[in-house]
Amino acid sequence: MTKMNQPTLFDRPIATTKTQYQDILEYMRFGHSITPLEALDRFGCLRLGARIYEMKLNGIKIKRQMIKVGNNKRVARYSL
Repeated sequence: MTKMNQPTLFDRPIATTKTQYQDILEYMRFGHSITPLEALDRFGCLRLGARIYEMKLNGIKIKRQMIKVGNNKRVARYSL
């Protein structure tokens, strides 16, 4: 934690400007869930898992459900 009690990742503040992080969090706060493919399509986010990890570091409770897609493949669907 920094002096201002703000979570950090590798000694820099997490999500301090308008970012994919904020867009995705706002989307989920409106009751939507999201998969990595949806995050890429809607927000241009290639690393949804990293954004979810940052949210968890910031104390946000995230639910994960593994869903089947295609031929026996599974992906995570995240929600609040």
